[in-house]
Formats: sequence, structure tokens, C-alpha cells
Amino acid sequence: MDKAKSFDISKQVVWDAWLRVKANHGAAGIDGQTIEIYEQNLRDNLYKLWNRMSSGSYFPPPVRTVPIPKKAGGFRNLGIPTTNDRIAQMVAKLYFEPQVEPIFHENSYGYRPNRSAHDALAITRKRCWRYDWVLEFDIRGLFDNIPGDLLLKAVNHHAKERWVVLYIERWLNAEVEDGNGNIVQRNKGVPQGGVISPVLSNLFMHYAFDKWMERTYPENPICRYADDGLAHCKTRREAEELLCALRKRFAECGLEMHPEKTRIIYCKDDDRLKGDKEEIQFTFLGYTFRPRLSKNKYGKFFVSFLPAVSRNAMTCMKKNIRKWKLHCRVDKRLLDLSKMFAPIIMGWMNYYSKFYKSELYGIFRYINQKLVFWAMRKYKGLRRHRRRAQEFLANIAKKNPTLFPHWKFVPITIE
Repeated sequence: MDKAKSFDISKQVVWDAWLRVKANHGAAGIDGQTIEIYEQNLRDNLYKLWNRMSSGSYFPPPVRTVPIPKKAGGFRNLGIPTTNDRIAQMVAKLYFEPQVEPIFHENSYGYRPNRSAHDALAITRKRCWRYDWVLEFDIRGLFDNIPGDLLLKAVNHHAKERWVVLYIERWLNAEVEDGNGNIVQRNKGVPQGGVISPVLSNLFMHYAFDKWMERTYPENPICRYADDGLAHCKTRREAEELLCALRKRFAECGLEMHPEKTRIIYCKDDDRLKGDKEEIQFTFLGYTFRPRLSKNKYGKFFVSFLPAVSRNAMTCMKKNIRKWKLHCRVDKRLLDLSKMFAPIIMGWMNYYSKFYKSELYGIFRYINQKLVFWAMRKYKGLRRHRRRAQEFLANIAKKNPTLFPHWKFVPITIE
């Protein structure tokens, strides 16, 4: 290690951090410096960052915040650090995450390597078959309300490098630009949008919820994805008692359960016949769990408690499809439309067709409908002839069934 340096930070890790930040793209921070501008003087920029971090003289600039609309209405503030600060946070993450990842709970899935939302959904589906009741909860403004002192206590306990603690403390105390040009001092929370924020929030929730549940309610399995959580119970009374205990626990940790997103649900199916007054569905990670018709291996139909794409997710997809304005793109070929939108459709399919795929078919038919309208406007011979347009696209789909990925499941139909 250079004797003039206070901390031993690898130049290779700084380079690796840069590559990851570049791959993630991201908007410019308060200084207006984009990835492309930063790269124009990359060697000097990275050396200066390494030099300052190694000497202990790096101080993060204010974080720019922008309001992002929520699906359920309202806005949340997304923090956008500068490019340089994102690299610095990534350096700390590359050192710190491997130190805390092994201690995280097996039923924590959000923002963790080699774990996905599908993993969380799969284990939840299985547990809904074994447990009659689910306590669903959401933390109100988790990222904005984590108490810094409690979080730093956990960071100090696990961080092997002094400089990691030093810089995490500085990031927690970094000023914020509120969107109106005002610089505001933050006294709690981690900036939503920060590179290291997901690791820090998982560390806090590990002790605030995951470990506490394991110690206090070992008979109630949990599943948590960031600030969304589930706990499975055998009886409603057990769920109600757990709800009261959780409210108290989160209050002790400076957090609050969202009153509108915290509910007790009955996992109703053919074998569960409780009264109709119970809530029998909940939405988790874009999937709605509720009683659905299923078929066993013998071909017999029965009602099971299963996940499928949620109505809100379907609404958002339809909204995006309308924004494509396919009927106005008469200057484009069908191949052009495929290049533009097939990757988006494939992304939806990859995520929302994992469970109960047929629920997604309505979206596929909606896309086909828009493609038919496009054909009717593009070609004179098809105008006012919907059936002809359907036949035209159906013939193309037969010759090239992979042009749009959803055609494999819902081809163009002729009515």
C-alpha cells in the first residue's frame, strides 16, 4: 500500500466499479455530468476518485432528486447521485456486499445476487398451499425513513474496512437537492436510487424484521422483497397477533407499516371454505394471488390459490402499448415494428408468464388488435377491411412465427 494513503483501496476495484456503473447507464447528477462526458477524461477522473477515497478526503456531493409517479398514485423521490459518486458507491458496495450477503436471511429476495422476484413468488405459492392465512405488509417510505444511527451500528458490526464505514456515514448525511434547486440536509434514510442503498436497506431490514421473525416467530415463514413482505400463518388469530407485534416492532425501529397495504388474506381454495367476508386475494411483485381454476395431472379441474399477472400490471402494459401509437407508424415496415417492440414484449413475457401464463393472453390479443389497425392504415387495399388485414398478418405469422414473440401463444385470428 502507498504509505501516503490512509486506506488500501484497489485500483482494479475502482475500474470494475466504473464498468458496472457504465453498464447501468443512468442520468446525470447535480453536476450535469453524463457517463459520456465522464468517459472523455476517464483516466484522470478515476485516478482522482481513487486518490481521494484512499486518502479519506472524498466527500459526496448533494444528490439530485426527481419525483417519480407511483402506480398507485402520488410520487416518490428518486435520488440521482453524480456519475463520480455512483462509482464511489459501487467501490464500497463491491467491498461491503460480500461481507454481509452470507448473513442475510434465506427468505430475503430483493436486490440480492442470484435471487429473483420469481424465486420469491415460487416459494410464496407453495406456502399459500400449506398455510391458510397470509399477513401482507408494506413499509411506508422505507428508504426515506431508515434511522441512520441504527443502520450505522449494523454497518460497524460487519464492515471489515474502516473507510467503508466512513463513506457510508457520509452518504447517509449527504445533502439533497429537492428538485426546486434547494439544498436540504437529510437526517435519516438512504437515497432511493443510490448504488449502495439496496444493500444498506437489506442490512437494516435483516435485523429489523428477518432476524427478529426468525427469533420471535419461528413457526411463521416469511418472504421479503425490499419493503414488501409476507408472513404465513395457520389461523386468523395468529395473523392478527403477529400484525400487532409487527406494528410495535417496526415502530421501535423507526418505521411504519402502510395502513392501506397491510392486510390479512385467506388463501381460499376447494379445501378451504371459510365465510365470504374474508379477503381472498393479494398482490405481490406484480402478481395477484387468488383462487383460480386449475387442472390436475388426471385432467380434473379444481380451484387452487395461485398467482397470475395483476390487473394493475395489465393496465400499465396496455397504457404502454397505446403510447406506441402503432396505427400512426405507417412509415414503418412490420420488421421495423418488431425490432422496436418485440424486446419489450419479450420482457413482459419473461416476467409475467412465469405463473398462470394464460392470464397474459389478453395483452397478446390487444397487441394483435393494434397490429391489425396498423395494417389497415398502411395498405390501401386493407382499409376498412379488418378481416383482410387479419388474413394478411396471419399469413405473415405462419411464414415467420417468431417475428413477434407472443405469436407463439396467441397468433393472429381471423374473425
